[in-house]
Amino acid sequence: MLSFAAHSHPGRVRTGNEDALIADAGLALFAVADGLGGHQGGEVASKITVDTITEFVNRSRHDSTITWPYAFNPDMSFEGNQLHNAVLLANQQIRHRAGREPEHAGMGSTVIAVLVGEGRASFVAVGDSRLYRWRQDALTQLSEDDTWVAAMVRAGAAAESVRLHQMRHMLTKALGSVAGLETRAHEVPLDARDLLLLCSDGLHGPLGDDGIARVLAAPSADLEATASALIDAANAAGGPDNVTVVLVRHGV
Repeated sequence: MLSFAAHSHPGRVRTGNEDALIADAGLALFAVADGLGGHQGGEVASKITVDTITEFVNRSRHDSTITWPYAFNPDMSFEGNQLHNAVLLANQQIRHRAGREPEHAGMGSTVIAVLVGEGRASFVAVGDSRLYRWRQDALTQLSEDDTWVAAMVRAGAAAESVRLHQMRHMLTKALGSVAGLETRAHEVPLDARDLLLLCSDGLHGPLGDDGIARVLAAPSADLEATASALIDAANAAGGPDNVTVVLVRHGV
């Protein structure tokens, strides 16, 4: 059984909101997409992302004759194959739309997409929207950022040495950026009472992991109140970007 809460806010600086989300308990599908590109291109790209993922996951769940556009990997779970194909299809759809609408040339989107199953979660991440797990008062980032900073840290650089670098906001991957986007699905086990947090960088950017953990550790009536508290905390820290939060409680 799943319970969830999903909130999105433009923040305190931006006038529009280029984030989009999915929270579909029937499909056990949850996602956050953060659009990139001017002239409302980001808003268009993030909507294409969530709509394409939802449509493909739904069709592949109910139509046994569906064609898998990026093949079916027998070494991956069914849910992992669903997300892998859906995300790559979203990449293709964004590029197709940008190619025929010059005003949207160069648009793109990040995404973190999750399918929750019995005792496990499958996910695909592209860009810097993140998936966290809150378990026994400990916060763990499950996804891996596709950013210049993250790549440098993985290569051995000290986090403090790159934290304020002028390239710190540069993405190394995004939907819509290249035709041959490379990504893969991951699976993680879930325990009863685990809480999953999907978010755009409008949350983890201003708050950091410590700030997020403080909000999650505070007593709260329900997931709706916790999601609101996370949004409020990001805005209190300056609200420099659109902020989107999806909380999913497993096993309740």
